[in-house]
Formats: sequence, structure tokens, C-alpha cells
Amino acid sequence: MSCALERGGVSYSVAVRALCEFSAKVGDLDLRFTPSPTAQEGIEGHRRVVARRGAGYESEIALEGQFETLRVRGRADGYDPACNRLEEIKTHRGDLARQPDNHRQLHWAQAKVYGWLLCQARGLSALDVALVYLDVDSDGQTLITQHCTATDLQAFFDDQCQRFLAWAHRQQRRLAQRDQGLLALRFPYPQFRQGQRQLSETLYKAVSTGRCLMAQASTGIGKTLGTLFPLLKAMVPQQLDKLFFLTAKTPGRALALDALRQLTDTQAQPGLRTLELIARDKACEHPDKACHGESCPLAAGFYDRLPAARQAAAAQPMLDRSSLRAVALAHQVCPYYLGQEMARWVDVLIADYNYYFDAHALLFGLAQANQWRTAVLVDEAHNLVERGRNMYSASLDQGQLQALRQRKPAGLTTALDRLNRQWNALHKEQRAPYQASDALPQALLRALQQCTSLIQEQMNQSPAHTDPHLLQFFFNALQFNRVAELFDEHFLFDISVRNGPRNKRYSTLCLRNVNPARLLAPRMLSARSVTLFSATLSPRRFYHDLLGMPADTAWLEVAAPFRAEQLEVRIASQVSTRYQQRSASLAPIVELIAQQYQRLPGNYLAFFSSFEYLQQVAELLARQHGQIPLWSQAPGMDEGERQAFLDRFVEGGRGVGFAVLGGAFGEGVDLPGTRLIGAFVATLGLPQVNPINEQFKQRLGRQFGAGFDYAYLYPGVRKVIQAAGRVIRGDQDRGVLVLIDERFAEPRVQQMFPGWWPPAIA
Repeated sequence: MSCALERGGVSYSVAVRALCEFSAKVGDLDLRFTPSPTAQEGIEGHRRVVARRGAGYESEIALEGQFETLRVRGRADGYDPACNRLEEIKTHRGDLARQPDNHRQLHWAQAKVYGWLLCQARGLSALDVALVYLDVDSDGQTLITQHCTATDLQAFFDDQCQRFLAWAHRQQRRLAQRDQGLLALRFPYPQFRQGQRQLSETLYKAVSTGRCLMAQASTGIGKTLGTLFPLLKAMVPQQLDKLFFLTAKTPGRALALDALRQLTDTQAQPGLRTLELIARDKACEHPDKACHGESCPLAAGFYDRLPAARQAAAAQPMLDRSSLRAVALAHQVCPYYLGQEMARWVDVLIADYNYYFDAHALLFGLAQANQWRTAVLVDEAHNLVERGRNMYSASLDQGQLQALRQRKPAGLTTALDRLNRQWNALHKEQRAPYQASDALPQALLRALQQCTSLIQEQMNQSPAHTDPHLLQFFFNALQFNRVAELFDEHFLFDISVRNGPRNKRYSTLCLRNVNPARLLAPRMLSARSVTLFSATLSPRRFYHDLLGMPADTAWLEVAAPFRAEQLEVRIASQVSTRYQQRSASLAPIVELIAQQYQRLPGNYLAFFSSFEYLQQVAELLARQHGQIPLWSQAPGMDEGERQAFLDRFVEGGRGVGFAVLGGAFGEGVDLPGTRLIGAFVATLGLPQVNPINEQFKQRLGRQFGAGFDYAYLYPGVRKVIQAAGRVIRGDQDRGVLVLIDERFAEPRVQQMFPGWWPPAIA
């Protein structure tokens, strides 16, 4: 999907596809003729079509034309002078006869606009306009042709432009207001916090020079406000089209929205427009219905009602989740897809990482298609390493395949049996429960591709009657095949075997991304500037290497606003929390907690490496010191349960909350003042030593020469520092941090502690 509006003096420039998607879409929202081929399959399909044409065939023809103040530009797929035929090439999967009419109408609109631009450029009085559909699985082509006069094509072009131009004029006025307001924008407080000005000024210089920035800045300086303000000030001088604020978790989005309200509520900002994007499953109003007009009432007639909904949404300067939903439901359209549409027409987008960094990311795709000039902020960027790996990994479970085979889906039995045989063949070479490889199982991948093609064909024939179990398997298989296309030395393929019912061997196949740098790097390079910021981005080289940052990326370490005397750091080096010594560690840890609580009663957080370890210590503390109130994190807490856990930390309260290190309460939690006066960390935080992490260590060691550090030490200590950061949240806070493990006394571990921490007391 693409849609762009570019400013150029008093005129506007819009891409052909963007113009047609705005003006020519009608009818239902209908996702049944999906999934479409991947971007790479589409590119290769276009090449195959072009390669079969004659010697005089022209491809990728740059065209542009003018309608009043609107300039329309784009690249036509192909033109055959011998036939006087302009071709719009589309790739697809499945039965073309089942393509929704409004999809075909959009394709014709694009082809006809290109047809007029070509007639105008070459003085043609008429030509054939053709849609060329290539089935990427069968390699078959379908050619649909219309003979059009230049007069008819010009009338069609003028009509599309006229529909768009009224919107463009409103956008022009809004952007003029926005630019005026941004030039006059002031910081919302009389002065910056300590370190906040340095962060803002450095970021402004980075975006002004087109460089990326990695900024390590502790909690308490106001990083969210300190990064958004300079980018808003840079929008006009740097001609930025969009600002993307990307977060790992929901609280980060809330902080960004609050910072934008602080910046705009007290100042004249009639033009600035902000949108919060949320996940599809959280935005869906009818999760029991499919995304097409015959099932969901918000999909029926979606594009007919979209213009009015879009107009109403455009009148809202802050389209957060609730206000976007209100507009959508008032116009009876899907909130999620209204948000996708409005992404084209706002200035600041607040969204999860995956909206920009995922393989099929909406914001990255729109930015590329429309040549947007963007600046990107990545909040709590230390999370992007693991999130990046997950975005480009995939797994398949044989138990899911066996359950599907038992259901005996019509027309798929043979293909599923063939896939299972190829899967079992992998077991014959398996000498241990876990085995990793640098090579892909090509025969299995071919069988898997055949299954997905057959399932896709069935879905196209009977979209309303797809078995949900079959659908889930289909999506997992698609992801597996797509990740397999990316597989290289930065991935590993592994098989984990287990005994299933009747002692049969079952396995899980995984394609694991070890280093996401190659896949994230194009995202970093395509923006005017990307800023990664977090309280824990050390060591610098670790994040630089794994996140694909450009070589000239700037580095900033902001001095913390805290003083050493605010925090007491103690190391219980007589205790080992290694797995073999767990049982022996329980009693000493309980005594450490009890002694500290008796010395200074108040609210504490105690972090452990697992729920099992946490429970063992909590139960022993309750038995031996029943007077100390305690509450514990449980696996799978929902938002309400997590909030109830945090609500126990009242001002002036007393008790100990038990939590898992690296979990929901290890970062992004703000408990200032006496809501939290101390923390215990009973683990070095190292990932579990297991065959998978050992494979990561080996591969990262080959690439960077520091396998243990990259796979274990750096991720572990980072979690400890994040958890410790819950204690001191403001310049008036006081607290204690007790680090429980002998390894905390090692110099190489202490070298990673924040510079403002006082020397640890052993």
C-alpha cells in the first residue's frame, strides 16, 4: 500500500499508486484473496514477465503529468511499442476469478492513469491498456486488455485528480499551519532537566547532518520529551515528512503521547497531527469474524464510508487509540484499517517496533513507496536486539501437523503425508534431542511449499469455511518459508525432538535469527536519522554490531542526574545463585531480605531468575518471617493483574514484591519516592546455559570474537541494571540495592555498572 503527498512550492506531487488508492477504492474491505506473494516474489515475477517480451519492450518507464496544481508521477511497468500496449503487471496466488471486483478496479485505475501519462508524453492518440496477472506458483500469465483513446484516458485521469485535489488543498493549508506552529514551538517548561538539553541538542545535530545516534541516558532526565522536542523543531528546516516514535511496550506509547500533549496543549499547534498505531488483535471489534464484507459489518462497504471517516479523523490532532476508535465506530468502519489509512496523513506516528522493523512493516513500506523523509526514535532500544531476532525467526511443531492429519482435510491428505515423511526423515539423522545445522532441509521446504499452495487454493475457493486449525498451520508454514528465504550465516536451523503419544518421536523445527543486523540495517539507512535511546546501551559495540547501525553513528552518554549518595549498593558475594547452588542459597537470601527490611522497613522488589526460584524464596520468607508482607508475580498475568501487583507499592507502604528478572516489572515501571526504597537482585541475569544459547555463543564468537559476552554476559547484566533502575527515579529518591551473587564482585561485571553508582560494599 502506498500513498504520499509531497510539498513542492504551491503544487503537490503524488505517486500514481497513491492517487489511485485514494480515489479509486470502493466497496468492501476484503482480505480473502490473500496472502499475496512476498515483495521478492513480486520483483522476480515482474522480471519473468518482462524477460518474455520482445526485444523492443520497454520496462520501468518514468512518467509524470500535471493537473492544475497536482503533479502525478510514477513508473509504468512496461510498454510494447510493436503492439502499442501499456502493461500493468501484478503477481498473485490462487484462482484469479475469485479476486474481488474492487481489487481489479484499482488495478485498472493505475493502468489507465499510466496510459494517459504515456499518451501525453509520446503524443499517442490511442493505445491498448493491459493488466498482466502472473501466478507465482504456476508461472501462468493472464492478459486482460482494453483499447482506450487518449481522450478517454485523459478524462479518467482528470476525474481521479479532481477527487484527490480537494483533499490536497486541505492538506496544504494544514501543513502551512503546522510549519508555522513548529517554527514557533517552545519547550514546555522554564528549563531543561539536567542532561535533557544535551540530549536534545545532540539529537538535533544528528538529524541536521543526516546521522544516526545512539544515546545512553538514565531514567530521570525526561528522555521521551527530550527526544521528541528536537525532532519537531527539525521538521521544517530538514523537510521531514514523518516522525516515527517506536516502542517495545504499551507504557512507552503512553509516555510519548503524554509528551506530545505537553508540547502542544499550551501552544498554538492547529496543524500537527499524531496517530497511535496498535496491534490488529487489540483493535479488532469483531474477533470472531473474518476480514471481509460477508462476515464483518465494519468491513462491508468500508471503502464507501472511508472518505467521511478519513475526513473526521483528520480533524482530530491527537488520534490515540480511544479517539481513533470513536471516529471509526461513528462511521462504521474498522478502527485498525482506518488507522492504516491515517498513517499516510499524519506527522507523528507512535507504534510498536514491528511497524518499522518487521519484514512486512507498514511504516517502512509506506516510507519506501512514497520516498518520505523520516526521522525515527527507538525507545528503550536495548529491547530491539531480542525483538529483531524474533521478527526474523520461525518455528513449526510436528504435533500441530499430526493433529491436522488426523482431521483428514479434503484434498490435502497426500500433501500433508508427504510433508510428514520428509519431517520424519530428519529424525533419522538426529543423534541427540537437540541438533543444530547451518543448512536448510530443502526437501522438507519443498513439501511445505506444496502444502501452503494447496491450502491457499482451498481458501480462495471457500474463504468462509476455512478450518481454524488449518488456518493456523498455514500462517505458521508461510512464516517458516519466508524466513527460510532470508537464511544465511546469521541464522541457525535446529531440531528439538521429544516423545509424543504412544512413544512416537515428534520434533519442533526452528529457524533462529542470531544476528539481526543485516535485516535491520536497511531500516536504519533509509531514514534521515535513527536515534536509539535507553538507560542501558552499553557496551556500545554490542548494540552497534547487532542492530546494524551505520559506521558513522554518533554516540552520546548523558551524565545521570543522580548522586552517588542517593543509592547504597551492597554485594552479597558469599552467596551463589548458580543452578547447582540454588538450594543452599535459599536461607541466606531470606536472611538478607529480612535483615534489610528490619533495618529499614518499606517497599522492596526482589528479582529472581525464574518463577520456581522466586516461589521457593517467597515461601521460606513467609514461614520464617511471617510479619513481612509479600506478594508475588505469577506466570501469565494480564494487564489488570500486573496493575494490581504495582498498586501494592503505595507511598509509605511496607512489604516485598517478588518478580522475575527481565519480566514485566524489571523495566518500564515507575515507583518514585517511598513507593519503592530498595531492590534485591538474586541472579546475575545470564540466559540459561542450554544447547540453543550455546549455539548462539558459538556463532556470535565466530562473528565478533566474544561469544560468551555477546550471548550471556551483556544481556544478563543489562537486565540487572534495568531492574536496579526501578529504585532511584528522581533527584530526591533514596534507596538500597542488594546484588546477591559472588559474580557481582568480578571487575568485568562491575565495569558495566552505571558510572554514577557508588563503589559497591561487599
